[in-house]
Formats: sequence, structure tokens, C-alpha cells
Amino acid sequence: MPSDKATTSSQILDRVVAQARRDAEQRDKGYRERALKMYPWICGRCAREFTRANLRELTVHHRNHDHDFNPPDGSNWELLCVYCHDNEHSRYVDYTGGSALDAEDRPAAATGNPFANLKSLLKKE
Repeated sequence: MPSDKATTSSQILDRVVAQARRDAEQRDKGYRERALKMYPWICGRCAREFTRANLRELTVHHRNHDHDFNPPDGSNWELLCVYCHDNEHSRYVDYTGGSALDAEDRPAAATGNPFANLKSLLKKE
């Protein structure tokens, strides 16, 4: 008959393995993992090739800069190395004058005219 300690260790091991499997399934559902399965591990700009050893340097770029738009066919993604990805986002900031993340936080443009009554004030002399 197995001891209580052996049973407890077995149950703990079973829980750890089950959690690891759930975590792996969750990761596989993420857009990065889906893109890495869908596309070859090559930067879409500089054509640098990647292996498992340096795969962390390959990023998923959202073509329309909307990280919430992740169609299942991957049409909004391209794989870019970290250098080309940074360059792409820098060009986007230069083009738009701000990053996509800043767009919602911008204050509204001023609509008042501070010199509206200036002519009437100058005539009162």
C-alpha cells in the first residue's frame, strides 16, 4: 500500500503537469505563437533568418498598429526583427506626430480666440 507522502507527491506532480499543459495551450492561443506557426522565421524587412536560439529577437508587428486587431488568418501581422520593428514604429511616430498609444490621450485642440475682442478694446481709448 502506498504511503500518504507518495500519494501527496504524486498529486502535486499531477497538478503541476496539468497546469503546465494549460499554460502551453494558452500560449498557443496568443497571436505571437500563432504568427510564428504561420510564417517562416525571417524578418519581413531585412530578411534576417532566425532559429530557436535567437527567436526572442523576432517580433510580431501589427501592420495597422492596432494590437487588438488579430484576425485568425494573420493578415494584420508581419514578423520583424527587433531592429526593424523599432524602425517601423519610429517611422510611424514621425509620420503621425505621435504614437498610436498617445492618440487617445491628446488634449482637444483649442477652439477659442483669445484676440476676439481686441479691436473693440483698442478703440475705447
